[in-house]
Amino acid sequence: MQYRPLGRSGLKVSTLVLGTMSFGGKGMFSMVAENGINEARRQFDMLIDAGVNMVDTADIYSMGESERIVGEAIQGKRDSLLLASKVRSPVGDRPNESGLSRHHIKRACEASLKRLGTDYLDLYWAHEWDGLASLEEVLRAFDDLRREGKINYFGISNWAGWQVMKALGVSEREGLIRPVAQQIHYSLQSREAEYELMPISVDQDVSILAWSPLAAGLLGGKITRENPKPAGTRQTAGWPEPPMRDWEALWLIVDELKAVAGGRGSTPAQVALAWLLTRPGVTSLVIGARTEAQLKENLAAADITLSTEEIDRLERVSRPPLLYPYWHQKANATDRLSAADHALLDQHPKPY
Repeated sequence: MQYRPLGRSGLKVSTLVLGTMSFGGKGMFSMVAENGINEARRQFDMLIDAGVNMVDTADIYSMGESERIVGEAIQGKRDSLLLASKVRSPVGDRPNESGLSRHHIKRACEASLKRLGTDYLDLYWAHEWDGLASLEEVLRAFDDLRREGKINYFGISNWAGWQVMKALGVSEREGLIRPVAQQIHYSLQSREAEYELMPISVDQDVSILAWSPLAAGLLGGKITRENPKPAGTRQTAGWPEPPMRDWEALWLIVDELKAVAGGRGSTPAQVALAWLLTRPGVTSLVIGARTEAQLKENLAAADITLSTEEIDRLERVSRPPLLYPYWHQKANATDRLSAADHALLDQHPKPY
């Protein structure tokens, strides 16, 4: 297992992190999996043996059941793991039981700590943007939690580029807590984050943790052109993410993953994860698994190093078009680029 810096925190995080959306299986999350405490304990033993040092959960996962299972499973292991949870999603029907108000952030944090059976979180994510809450108040609430010793670090998840930069500006201006990382949807199938979020990560040292790096199993090799909805998958169960706009583009990526994997004795899932670990700004991938076999397969991706030729093959079938103003910059401004500019533009040919 390799370890990479988590933003400016000074922490080092394993390149693979366990996501626990599969723990609990209540409500809509039954479409993902229904892993209980026994499966969780076995997975945690496997993780620690493999060198994984972080686990990621959220209060919305099975309406708190995931946190309760994680809390029980890490008993005796808390000192071996960095623990992260999230706040923002609705946890009840009343009007103030969602969002990023100071009221909800503080109440949600207390509830998460109780379910997890711990005094503090190593990392607390703002799970989604809240356009109604003042960013000064949002950051001040997280800053208060840090001063109270209830969280060590703060991160953001599923925010747009302008929202991330606004938060960084408010943090600097007001002397408040600064996000050390952003947890974003990023995979060979979904590369929109490369336009803004990846360059921000490089420029501002806000690490990327990629969620659903296998696109909800679409890149695992089991789902194919011939069998697009095999039994036992999220697609069969009706899971809505990621939204699919071009199935043929997906099949081309899956075909290339299979070809690259077959040539090196790996699996398509392992190759897809290994590719993502080559991307600028990426610190870690949030992986989950229905079964121990899936978890073992995904953990092995940490030891794979793809060749330049293999990366180029995957680039050719998955690279998104260069949007404006980036195609204009690629054509006319390559003499004066920063590291953040290079993170996006270097992978694209000149447009003319």
